[in-house]
Amino acid sequence: MFKIVRKKELNSAITLMEIEAPFVAKKAKAGQFIIFRVDEYGERVPLTIAGYDREKGTVTVIFQKVGLTTKLLGELNEGDSILDFVGPLGRPTETAGLKRVCVIGGGVGCAIALPSAQAFKDAGCEVDVIVGFRSRDIVILEDEFLACSDHLYVMTDDGTYGEQGFVTAKLQQLLDAGNHYDEVLAIGPIPMMRFVAKTTKPFGIKTVVSLNPIMIDGTGMCGGCRVTVDGAVHFACVEGPDFDGHKVDFAELMNRNSAYRDQEAQDEREHMCRIESLGKALIR
Repeated sequence: MFKIVRKKELNSAITLMEIEAPFVAKKAKAGQFIIFRVDEYGERVPLTIAGYDREKGTVTVIFQKVGLTTKLLGELNEGDSILDFVGPLGRPTETAGLKRVCVIGGGVGCAIALPSAQAFKDAGCEVDVIVGFRSRDIVILEDEFLACSDHLYVMTDDGTYGEQGFVTAKLQQLLDAGNHYDEVLAIGPIPMMRFVAKTTKPFGIKTVVSLNPIMIDGTGMCGGCRVTVDGAVHFACVEGPDFDGHKVDFAELMNRNSAYRDQEAQDEREHMCRIESLGKALIR
């Protein structure tokens, strides 16, 4: 069992948890992920490592409560435990040989972008960061990004904070102004990463995207996380999660990620019905 030692609500939909997992914390690096199960009946869900403390033996994850499993995780509190917490999995963010980078995060993807931005800064890179949110009330981790970036640009769709517009608009502005990057790293919704790659392609800038397709075992054996990159099949759990954004088949990725949407919605409805029935039986 893995104990929850800290819980913080970053906004109404996004939660930070610090999990006691000393063996994972000992080996964790930026860009890697874990797979967890809440209990013996739960599904296996991947979450990118948002931070770690080797001395305390803890790993931090940040997640959005969008499906049944993440909602169940979000209902747990400090002192509670989860059954499985496996990792670190995947390949870490590569920082060698880079002098100036731009890290782009969208929504909850900012939680994943933060440790990579910190890793670039620790490696001596000049780091520009662009983060995007729908509105001011869901902005997260601004102070943390300020601490590890040379320039931070906060974008909101409605203009209630920072600058109004998408992250790609700010990226285009910076590139048009003559800013050159050895690499652009984009982490967030698939459409956002796709358009970041389209924005950088005319400038010939290496663009890396962090993919989070459907995963089950995290070892490359099940094939659930396969993605097509440059016409070849790759397994994101062992070869990724970072891939060349100019070569990813984003259309296929979007279709595969939505394959079980109806089943997931049905499972959530049935689960809530069971809980409601148990509650009513206890009241009687």
